[in-house]
Amino acid sequence: MSIVYTLLILCVLVLVHEFGHFIVAKKCGVLVEEFSIGMGPRLVGWQKGETTYSIRAFPIGGFVNMLGEAEGSDNPRAFCNKSVWQRMAITFAGPLMNMLIAVVFFLVAFMYFGTPAANGLVGTVAENSPAEMAGLVAGDVIVSLQTDEDAAVTITGWDDISAFMAEVKPGDSVTVGYQRDGAAYTASLITAANENGGAMLGITQGIQRADIWGSLSLGFATTVNFTVLVLQSLWQMVTGAAPVEVAGPVGMVTLVGEYANVGLMYLFLFAGMLSVNLGVMNLLPIPALDGARLLFLLVEAVRRKPVDRDKEAMVNMIGFMLLMGLMLLVTYFDITKLIE
Repeated sequence: MSIVYTLLILCVLVLVHEFGHFIVAKKCGVLVEEFSIGMGPRLVGWQKGETTYSIRAFPIGGFVNMLGEAEGSDNPRAFCNKSVWQRMAITFAGPLMNMLIAVVFFLVAFMYFGTPAANGLVGTVAENSPAEMAGLVAGDVIVSLQTDEDAAVTITGWDDISAFMAEVKPGDSVTVGYQRDGAAYTASLITAANENGGAMLGITQGIQRADIWGSLSLGFATTVNFTVLVLQSLWQMVTGAAPVEVAGPVGMVTLVGEYANVGLMYLFLFAGMLSVNLGVMNLLPIPALDGARLLFLLVEAVRRKPVDRDKEAMVNMIGFMLLMGLMLLVTYFDITKLIE
């Protein structure tokens, strides 16, 4: 199932990325010759209008083949004959779609599966735990915690509960202030020991589901925050402040399996994070990626003269070969980690 989930996620991410290029190219009047999901030998293909749609053997990418993209053409509908701003829009549309689908993944996770509650909401109460014996039930909201020796601690979120419990020992007496159906209650209990020897109440953090607008807002915020986090991580790896960590196809299958085992919510969150990663990476000025093409187009816009097409093609070919080599190297290290 990990392989199935991985293929589904990759296909969705590639599909929306290439669809971004495709739909903006169509809107700009470019003749799209082929829309392909996957790389390598063609498995199936069909013609609709002027475009061939195909599925290829290896689901590690895809492409939109536009007339005049790789070589010159006199056709006014060729990519090379469109304005530099239209070509920039077509190129940028792929990564943009990855960002937008990330918002959708996050929205689904928050709206249908929920997100950890921001307050002291109780999700579950363990059987025969101190919390159950004190009368707490799922849905209660903890608002204060107090030991016999110290003043009450106001609880505004689960981090406050975790910080309080870190200072408490098994066997300590704790007074819990909580709300249920809008009414305030208190309960006294004696903490028990968890498997690590620390104190516990026997409760878990509650999950809250947002409505569609709240989920949409949270989805956009999460996409922006994770984009910043990816850029910071890349900068730390480039400067040597953090180790270089890259996962190939094999490593991705392992990660997807781990998230799927935790729950569908985390699988959707991982898919959203992966989509943000794909969008950001494609915007880097690396040959054979959208970022390099955008850089060439920006140079063209500044100097009002296109970069020599042969030189650009050579740079992209070298970049593509290096990327394929890097993927093979990363896959090798992923496999050695599994063997170990």
